[in-house]
Amino acid sequence: MNNDNTISKWNEYFIDTYNQPNFVIDYGEGSCFFDTNGNKYIDFTSGYGVSSLGYSNSNLKNALKEQVDKLLHTSNLYFNEPVLCSGEKIINSSGMAKVYFCNSGTEANETAFKIARKYSSDKYGNGRGTIISLKDSFHGRTMMSLMATGMDKYHKYFYPLPEGFKYVERNNIEDLKNNLDSTVCAIILEAIQGEGGVNVLEKDYVLEIVKICQEKDIVVIFDEVQCGIGRTGKLFGYEYFDVKPDIVTVAKGLGAGIPVGGVLVNKKLSKVLGKGDQGTTFGGNLLAMVAASVVLDEISKDGFYNEVLEKGNYIRKSIESFNNKVVLKTKGIGLMIGIETNIESSIIEEKARKKGLLILTAGKNVLRFLPPLTISYKEIDEALEILKDILLEIN
Repeated sequence: MNNDNTISKWNEYFIDTYNQPNFVIDYGEGSCFFDTNGNKYIDFTSGYGVSSLGYSNSNLKNALKEQVDKLLHTSNLYFNEPVLCSGEKIINSSGMAKVYFCNSGTEANETAFKIARKYSSDKYGNGRGTIISLKDSFHGRTMMSLMATGMDKYHKYFYPLPEGFKYVERNNIEDLKNNLDSTVCAIILEAIQGEGGVNVLEKDYVLEIVKICQEKDIVVIFDEVQCGIGRTGKLFGYEYFDVKPDIVTVAKGLGAGIPVGGVLVNKKLSKVLGKGDQGTTFGGNLLAMVAASVVLDEISKDGFYNEVLEKGNYIRKSIESFNNKVVLKTKGIGLMIGIETNIESSIIEEKARKKGLLILTAGKNVLRFLPPLTISYKEIDEALEILKDILLEIN
């Protein structure tokens, strides 16, 4: 089937929720896609941070093939080894107390909210269920996660919206204090806001938040769905702030392409949920757990995190060295990179795609780079050359 037929049939059968470009991806190799016409695209998106190991990791492929031949699904009614293996690895590497596996980031965040509210209800009674999030945050598309997202554009049309959410300005501790009252049970943070512009939180701000929350017994949730699992050169982005959250949510890169989500809790919250309080049909799926186990093994190898940091620094410094007036500044940590521009980022994104480089945007004037953590310097240099040419062309 040629591209035109594929695209025509796609438009016939699918609800129109995404604005796809006019090509059809066929396969991946290394950190690149190839379309059905044989064109190569260097992937600086990794499927919104999902394909953490790229498209050629033999350990991942072999483990998945082996599990496919054995068993795909049992539900959570029965014990099995793949779930235990992944759970043991992520608990031991994170220092948290317990884990609950689900299917996605939004499901993980919804579960985190349920834990926070139940903890507060059990201990303090009703009337203490408000959750604070930051403006420009993004926490998911299901209704509670949608309401936790601090961007009005995502709230339109879906009324009535769930109650019990407040939004405060990033890095403004006074705004937080002004919104803290006796109804607040939790605050959710992204160490680096992805969708909101690749904004890194200030360390002093986070430290003050955690201090206040500990004093008031408010649950601290870190949404590590995009910036976790090695993307910042550490297992989790919050580690840069020297804090210990009560709940951590994960997804995306943990499955390296297989849908997975997870909720990690500390000892204080480890017994909040009991039998029947939460459930998932597909969460902890055997294929997802095998993928997660491989990812955790790969990122824990000696030097892996340092390589992520070095590659990220290399990309940022290279772009800064272009001395191009279109680039206002670079930001981010590791391989979660933002490039602030003085023109609409979508213009650069489109030009890059036409030249064989896939990138993301994060707002009107920020480019977002989320390449596979295993991307090679050869692939990075090819991508930088394309970007340099585009910026010169725009100048």
